[in-house]
Amino acid sequence: MTAQLARKQMRTVWADTVVESLDTDPRLVVLTADISSWFFWDAKKEHPDRVLNFGIREQAMIDIAGGFALTGMRPVVHTYAPFLIERPFEQIKIGLAHQNVGAVLVSVGASYDDPSWGRTHQAPGDVALLDTLPGWTVHVPGHEDEVAPLLHQAIASDERVYVRLSERANSEAVPVSDGFTVLRRGGAGVVIAVGPVLDEVLAATSTMDVTVLYASTIRPFDHAGLRAAVGAARPDVVLVEPYLRGTSAFEVSEALADVPHRLRTFGTWRDREARVYGTAEEHDRLFGLDAAGLAESITGFLG
Repeated sequence: MTAQLARKQMRTVWADTVVESLDTDPRLVVLTADISSWFFWDAKKEHPDRVLNFGIREQAMIDIAGGFALTGMRPVVHTYAPFLIERPFEQIKIGLAHQNVGAVLVSVGASYDDPSWGRTHQAPGDVALLDTLPGWTVHVPGHEDEVAPLLHQAIASDERVYVRLSERANSEAVPVSDGFTVLRRGGAGVVIAVGPVLDEVLAATSTMDVTVLYASTIRPFDHAGLRAAVGAARPDVVLVEPYLRGTSAFEVSEALADVPHRLRTFGTWRDREARVYGTAEEHDRLFGLDAAGLAESITGFLG
């Protein structure tokens, strides 16, 4: 995953976009839990009733977001992924999903962007956890230029939307779409890259005769796009996601329910924890998500 040099980080683009939207959308209300609250200090002076910081009270923050949504407001809620999805999951389940109201949940930290903080700041299971609830749209941008259009789309709707930001990004943006974008075509199989793993996938498959699909929106899953790609290639599918391995395996199986196929998934471990610190790049190598590890594994799978 390519480091961002002399470029805005996704979180900065998110904050800039939300601040601009506060001036134009009277429905919008921003809720933070200390993390990134400094981006909104000036905006709070202009919109004191619509920029709220709750400290480390994430459960209350989600329930209050649900209350705002019930009154017709559009809440944008933000903190580190484990504090946004895992810690207040019951409130997400009841205060948002069961009440059938929407919000835009925007996380930072991804699976292990900054391992020096330890396991408390890592959330590789966030998307899998949201999959237990109905009606969520999940965006996983792979470049800072993909953030604003996805966020504008999310704010304009009334749906439940999760935007999973990362501190790392691909070298180039891919135009935002609702499903898969075909980046390469080949006949030996289909490789799906989600969000910020794209650079490593492209490097790993550079000499392979495979179709490469990219998604910055992974829920809803683009069943039709995958079926079309498999119809033009051997029905061997490789799924590379920047979170828990196999999170979208069910969706692949549903898309190809009547198509005999093989599936190989890549992501963070399911059967054990990485009880180490180090750097994000070292974690990539540990999980086999670096270009060299992916190339070896994908080659072995495709034969």
